[in-house]
Amino acid sequence: MIIVSGGSSIQEKILRLLSAAKLRVYEGYGLTETSPVIAVNNPRKNILKIGTVGEILPCIEFKLADDGEILTKGDCLMMGYYKDEEYTKQVIDEEGWFHTGDIGTMVEGRFLKITDRKKEIFKLSTGKYVAPQVLENRLKESYFIENAMVIGASEKIAAAIIVPNFNTFHFWCAKHKVHFSKHEDMVQNPAVIKRVQREVSKLNSTLAEHEQIRKFKLVADIWDVKTGELSQTLKLRRNFLQKKYAHLIDEIYNHQKEKEETV
Repeated sequence: MIIVSGGSSIQEKILRLLSAAKLRVYEGYGLTETSPVIAVNNPRKNILKIGTVGEILPCIEFKLADDGEILTKGDCLMMGYYKDEEYTKQVIDEEGWFHTGDIGTMVEGRFLKITDRKKEIFKLSTGKYVAPQVLENRLKESYFIENAMVIGASEKIAAAIIVPNFNTFHFWCAKHKVHFSKHEDMVQNPAVIKRVQREVSKLNSTLAEHEQIRKFKLVADIWDVKTGELSQTLKLRRNFLQKKYAHLIDEIYNHQKEKEETV
């Protein structure tokens, strides 16, 4: 069976599991403005590079900008936004290149890997840049972590709001005799927090110092489209999440204490 996937990225561990079950999932990439495919793993050529969106289609002109933004042009590119010349000029430059707003890199010189949205990359107060989606996807590779949002814009350190994988923790808690009555109790349990810290520390050991997740908070909620945390394509709705967990973000960065000290 062959499945073609677009929209939100799929965790590599899930793709490998599906491949082992002989369900071949071919991820692709494109936008409505590009009619829509720019790159895709190709079942006809039996090309599948897990963790990438495949090779650039031969009819597509493509390049990466200096900051890694994916640029493209060609016959598939739209003429412009209907009756909106100003917005069209913002995304299509004078040379005809369409600026996708996505950051990417090439793997083995032929496969495109999407790493983040340009507008989601943030700068710490130290001047260093952090690509949150890369870190979030790495965190979600852990069987103990269901979802995560990395934060830290204009702060000294990167941090995260983390949704544990409750199915995994139900078994883990039973095995280690960790007692809880509801998920709200579980995420406050020191043993559970310590176990998630091991996963975060494992990731940190592979990151540059400024990228490392220095603090995190666990939440008992399940993030879903219906409850507003995720978009229809299962991407994080960051503004919504930042408002929802503003009290936890304040705790992480001691914002309340800073406010009191300035009064």
